[in-house]
Amino acid sequence: MRYALGVEYDGSGFQGWQGLGPSGPATVQAALEHALSSVADQAITVTCAGRTDAGVHAECQVVHFDSTADRDPRAWTLGVSGRLPPTVCAHWCVPVAQAFNARFSARARRYRYRILNRPVRPALYRHTTTWERRPLDADAMHRAAQALLGENDFSAFRTVHCQSPHARRNLQEIVVRRTGDAVEVEIQANAFLHHMVRNIVGSLLEIGAGARAEGWMAQLLAGRDRTLAGPTAPPQGLVFLRPLYPSEWGLPESVTLRG
Repeated sequence: MRYALGVEYDGSGFQGWQGLGPSGPATVQAALEHALSSVADQAITVTCAGRTDAGVHAECQVVHFDSTADRDPRAWTLGVSGRLPPTVCAHWCVPVAQAFNARFSARARRYRYRILNRPVRPALYRHTTTWERRPLDADAMHRAAQALLGENDFSAFRTVHCQSPHARRNLQEIVVRRTGDAVEVEIQANAFLHHMVRNIVGSLLEIGAGARAEGWMAQLLAGRDRTLAGPTAPPQGLVFLRPLYPSEWGLPESVTLRG
């Protein structure tokens, strides 16, 4: 039987998502596979919708796994959560068709980047928020970001370590909004390059602080040169909100495409 599992985690204490073997550093994948294997009483491996870097969090990461163990979805959800560290939990478990793949069946991924914009650093939420002391113009950031919409070559916003064979991605939505001292960037695309969101945010911060003009984002996109763009924003402000799938897979509404 194949199952899809929705997982939430605080990435602060992990060296990213991907497992690196039993003697490697602590990763979310390793913790999850250990918990699943314990519930199933057999070795379990998982495939995720999108790998996250060290220090990056997830509101709903989706994975799939196969098992011959006779467990109902509630037993998987509660049993796995009870065996995970306090910073990781399973939200739900759904049996899915064998053709379902958490990575390749997803049609979009959505992230949020949160910035505390005030002169004083945070005490609370410092692991899930980036601090920027320079006053930011969120409206200017939003206007500049709209130049990235559509299918484009995002070479200017990929790390040199990115292993993707090409840099073309379809950026479907990007919104920058301010609520009090918090500035949030929410972004959705069919898929993302390594560090793509953090590199986009790093450049938007330069525009928001007045160091660059709004038209700079369009210039960076057209130039395709990572060395000319802004710095990579810190990981702790980034949350992988969810992947999105066609309704045919029968997943919870929170991860299902509308329409």
